[in-house]
Amino acid sequence: MTCYEELKARGLIAQVTNEEEISKMIDAGKAVFYIGFDCTADSLTAGHFMALTLMKRLQMAGNKPIALIGGGTTMIGDPSGRTDMRKMLTREDIAHNAECFKRQMERFIEFGDDKAMMLNNADWLLNLNYVELLREVGACFSVNNMLRAECYKQRMEKGLSFLEFNYMIMQSYDFYYMFQHYGCNMQFGGDDQWSNMLGGTELIRRKLGKDAHAMTITLLTDSQGKKMGKTAGNAVWLDANKTSPYDFYQYWRNVDDADVLKCIRMLTFLPMEQIQDMEHWEGSQLNQAKEILAYELTKMVHGEGEAEKAQQSARALFSGAGNSAEMPCTELSESQFTDGKIGVLNLLTACGLCASNGEARRLVQQGGISINDTKVTAVDTVLECSAFSGDGVVIKKGKKVFHRARTTAAQ
Repeated sequence: MTCYEELKARGLIAQVTNEEEISKMIDAGKAVFYIGFDCTADSLTAGHFMALTLMKRLQMAGNKPIALIGGGTTMIGDPSGRTDMRKMLTREDIAHNAECFKRQMERFIEFGDDKAMMLNNADWLLNLNYVELLREVGACFSVNNMLRAECYKQRMEKGLSFLEFNYMIMQSYDFYYMFQHYGCNMQFGGDDQWSNMLGGTELIRRKLGKDAHAMTITLLTDSQGKKMGKTAGNAVWLDANKTSPYDFYQYWRNVDDADVLKCIRMLTFLPMEQIQDMEHWEGSQLNQAKEILAYELTKMVHGEGEAEKAQQSARALFSGAGNSAEMPCTELSESQFTDGKIGVLNLLTACGLCASNGEARRLVQQGGISINDTKVTAVDTVLECSAFSGDGVVIKKGKKVFHRARTTAAQ
């Protein structure tokens, strides 16, 4: 199976502009491709996994990745898939986030001479003269065509700022600039980026002629990657300080039955022959598949040792052994207790298990909370501070979420 055939078999290809040429370039290791990362936070998330593993697959086949940090485009904000305008970040915020991204990407991609490159579009976008950009690039774009793009149509009813309207031009200019200065001949991204990416292909054709267009290839991965990495409204981060290895493992261990094999195909490096043998797994075998998925991805991000610890702890908890050593833990301060007691609703919000007391109340009323294996049946339940000494208490939310709480004095 060729590299391109494997990408298709793993379900990673959604749309292409010239499949015959794309497959030849990838299989021959001739693709110089980029994927962009707007640095709106100080950590990548599980939603970036598909992009990172895709870059690694292609690099292993001899192709050259460009990890493009969106230091310039982050100052505008991509309207794709959004219903409101992004929070505006300072240059200092963006620079800090970009440095954090770089450290995390180095776990997946080999950088160096004739290997992967890391670029920052702030290096060329922030120096552009607005009038010159309008003359050189603006004339190549039809406003009518831009307004038909799905990424803009989604925002038209609630209002699309002129700032965000320029995002397509900025992203297109990125491809145009890297094509000229770095030999970048291919771009990857989620299929919700299709219109933006076609803009780059068209800009190169308009500015540099048909021969250049023949070397400019747009290939898109499925937007499933952007749907990954969210749980209960919170991001699943690759930074261990934001999402612990145990929580990271548990997120993947708890994926829906219908999604587990799809995730294994798309995100792991297990051989396709092994994955195909798993296609007909059902029942308890799907739990085994979830363990495989969680272990492989945790090992990739946090190392084999952390993956082993997370798996052993998860197995112990699900078997009732009660080993809480690797369980996520909240340390409660004295100020969170009133007269040496804390109510169960306040406890759940303090541990981040519920976003509000109202949500906590509903969860208790529905029988979804247990403390030290005892189901909490009353919303006015209180716990003594002494219960949180030593190893503290183990809170179980639903069937799959475990959390430990102890006082700050406990060691």
